[in-house]
Amino acid sequence: MRTFAISIALLTMGTMAVAQQPAAKPAVPEIRTYTSSAEVAAFIVRAKSERKADQVVFSQKLLSLAPYNVNLEYRAIAGTASIHEREAEIFYIVEGTGTLVTGGKLVNETRKDSANLAGTAIEGGTSQTVSKGDFIIIPENTPHWFSAINGNGVIVNVTMHLPRPVPSFPELEKLVAATH
Repeated sequence: MRTFAISIALLTMGTMAVAQQPAAKPAVPEIRTYTSSAEVAAFIVRAKSERKADQVVFSQKLLSLAPYNVNLEYRAIAGTASIHEREAEIFYIVEGTGTLVTGGKLVNETRKDSANLAGTAIEGGTSQTVSKGDFIIIPENTPHWFSAINGNGVIVNVTMHLPRPVPSFPELEKLVAATH
């Protein structure tokens, strides 16, 4: 009986020690304010070599300062259509050509997460050919979809998601403070 009591006491003390451990600190958002042209070129080479054959987008972070992120996306096949309910999106086409459809209605709409919808296509949207050097802005709640990849079979684009509506200055200060 004494052994049992000692075992219970040790177990209780171990449980208390674990319970008294400080909570893990939340991850600090990454800050990256510069990416060189050489790094961008290396990212493209990496995307070409590491992208899986059925992978729609190979994405790599270029810049990050909460709540903003800039990514390089390497697209070799058409993917799903999207709606970002709380973010506008800016695209800059680095290389390649394709067809971008905007507006209309998602086909076979599903919820990806709390702020994004996906679909297999878009009905009734506007199609336009996009190519190297083009800039595009997609307002929040707007269906968009690269429906075709043309030319050399790849589109490399830079994308930036912008919170909408725009956060207030105090909200932005809190986000920046959380990164320091």
